[in-house]
Amino acid sequence: MDGIGVFTYESFKQIATSNPTTEFVFIFDREPHPDFVFAKNIKAEVIGPQARHPFLYKIWYQYSLNRLLKRLNADIFVGTDGMIPLKTRTKTLSIIHDLNFEHHPKHLPVLLRKFYCKYFPKFADKANRIATVSEFSKKDIIDTYKIKKEKIDVVYNGPNNNYKPILKEDKTIVQNSYSDGKSFFLFVGTLHPRKNLINLFKAFDQFKSQLDTDFKLLVVGKKMWWTAAIERTYTQLKYKNDIIFTGRVSENELYKITASAYALTYVPIFEGFGIPLVEAMSCGVPVITSNITSMPEVVEDAGILVDPFSVDEITAAMVKIFSNENLRNELVEKSKIQAKKFSWKKTGDLLWESIIKTIEN
Repeated sequence: MDGIGVFTYESFKQIATSNPTTEFVFIFDREPHPDFVFAKNIKAEVIGPQARHPFLYKIWYQYSLNRLLKRLNADIFVGTDGMIPLKTRTKTLSIIHDLNFEHHPKHLPVLLRKFYCKYFPKFADKANRIATVSEFSKKDIIDTYKIKKEKIDVVYNGPNNNYKPILKEDKTIVQNSYSDGKSFFLFVGTLHPRKNLINLFKAFDQFKSQLDTDFKLLVVGKKMWWTAAIERTYTQLKYKNDIIFTGRVSENELYKITASAYALTYVPIFEGFGIPLVEAMSCGVPVITSNITSMPEVVEDAGILVDPFSVDEITAAMVKIFSNENLRNELVEKSKIQAKKFSWKKTGDLLWESIIKTIEN
């Protein structure tokens, strides 16, 4: 699952199991996997059409979902991806994770960009309350959509409980399986222009050029938005053979890979939160990340913050963490401490508070 999918699954797993006398209706656009209906107080509803296109979003949310909410007579509808029916009389909580499409529209297909930019201001205005995943995103929603701050609650993301340090011998097994037995920097996420892969690739190439090392860069994620510009940059790299693409991996493999990394190199140009940051820190893995949007808020002093638009700064951070063992050890300990500020239990509790506020106000 991507970030929104993980947030939805983990937060409602906490909420539904913690409130066994409350009935929850999980609404899908296709038959759900049984893992998503994980408690006796959850009922699954499937309505069409399958919403995988902006035109179908409109039909699904504004017509099919609206009719279902009338029939259910629900106390509240929670839109976990921010989208809600605009004509419903049911109280609504819109979870708007970030407004990346407002600030970097060129990174989205035209129809999707137009849909988001047209409808998200309406979703924000219509919703009885809004939840978001960082103070940065809260301020961005306030400033961009002129929403009153009292209407918005911050409910941070968290890491899965599996994310924790692993033994040295287990790291060796992972390295043998994924990185030719070598130490590696790690990127985790959808391969999208917003994730700044071009500058990350260039920085890794410079890192390899400056130092005599057999380090690899492990890239975990689906090539969903692999552009011609990313492909062109990659093919021109001197050390492209040291970049290893795993595609998507299972959750069980991902936490082992994360815990085995020398450092997480995650330098997007925009993030509402950045779940891989907390997952890495929970494993005691130091992070190199961007000094803009939400990332300084999530990492604080537990990582190295860089200008994501500067290849030289990203390179320098890689060189620093490679060359200075004392610094790396210090960041390992700070990461473990910082990660304790986040958990899906806390997320679920905060989101439940937001749900109750929405119902009662």
